[in-house]
Amino acid sequence: MNTIPQALEEIKVVEFGGYAAGPHIGKMLGNFGAKVVHVESSDRPDGFRLQYPPYPGSRPGINRSGCFSLFNDSKYGVTIDLKKQEGLELARRLVGWSDLVVENMRPGVMQRLGLGYQTLAEINPRLVMLSTCNMGQTGPRADTPGFGSQLSALAGFCGMTGFADGPPMLLYGPYIDFIASLLGGSAVLAGLVRSRRSGRGAYIDLSQYECGLHFMAGVLQDYFATGHLAERSGNDDAAAAPHGAYSCHDGEWVALSCWSDAEFQALAAAIGKAALAEDAAFATAAARHAHKSKLDAAIAEWTRARSAETVAETLQGVGVCAYPVVTMAGLFSDPQLAARRQWRVRRHPEMGDQAYEFPGFDLENAPGDIVGPAPCLGADNDFVFRDLLGMAEAEINAYRQRGVFG
Repeated sequence: MNTIPQALEEIKVVEFGGYAAGPHIGKMLGNFGAKVVHVESSDRPDGFRLQYPPYPGSRPGINRSGCFSLFNDSKYGVTIDLKKQEGLELARRLVGWSDLVVENMRPGVMQRLGLGYQTLAEINPRLVMLSTCNMGQTGPRADTPGFGSQLSALAGFCGMTGFADGPPMLLYGPYIDFIASLLGGSAVLAGLVRSRRSGRGAYIDLSQYECGLHFMAGVLQDYFATGHLAERSGNDDAAAAPHGAYSCHDGEWVALSCWSDAEFQALAAAIGKAALAEDAAFATAAARHAHKSKLDAAIAEWTRARSAETVAETLQGVGVCAYPVVTMAGLFSDPQLAARRQWRVRRHPEMGDQAYEFPGFDLENAPGDIVGPAPCLGADNDFVFRDLLGMAEAEINAYRQRGVFG
């Protein structure tokens, strides 16, 4: 692992919540050295632990979820029963130690627990706190529950995905969660800079719904300016032609697009059909759109006889944008990802070797790392409360005997 001093090694973070959006922020901070404490309870562990596969050997277990593991590396894991008054006292002590609290419970839950920002700021005036949920903390839909697929539908993504004569297509997984978590990572760093400079904390209300709209900017602006309502169009693009995925040898696929007549001329020559570019049916983008079926058939005839990698390399060589449609196996063998150390294997105490995903950015003079595997449930209770908070052994034992580490 990395032995160079890391950029965020002085930052202390406490997480309340689970699943994806909140923990992913903490994971990224932990990858750059922050001390991140993930708070759960035995009665209500992080939902990813038991509700989401994969599990090694298809055997579920509280410490066997690959999904939980992927979003919680480089953290300490503790269990606190927040239904007990002493558990709340212990949680507040953790907040007093921390610089940042990240929570992604439903609006109002932290306040009802006695862990709202105003209460915590009295304990720690320099505290930065980020709350993230589907809709944000206010508004008529604030209390609406839901997961990533439903949120993508509400934010317009699914209405734009699919073919014009078919139903909207749900996006895979919590897509918007990760748009929000990346923006949330920037927001908490800005809050921490302010806290360090001014001594004043900050409260950040992060709406995943609103963050997702960032990716709909073009069609939103088009509607606002012209009243044009964008519709589903499969793989077609209003400007590029051709634009789509084409079958290749042995069941592989390649995605390619031409954004100018010159690019199409290069493609036509590369596939041995240079005359297509001179044909009035294909000479312009408008013509290529009008004769899409014939054009797609001509391209597919060439791609089907070749591997996706060969097709992509050939077309890239003449200036046409093309990449293979990669499988999960392909991502683990991709030389580009390997060269940038995207996957870093760490040994988990119950699951064995796990490939952890490093963020898609790094710092040249203070590089990050996967500091350690995801924690087992409550595995770091003793270390966090004794070594980080400085509690005496007798005090820790007293909490344990009263069931506070539940």
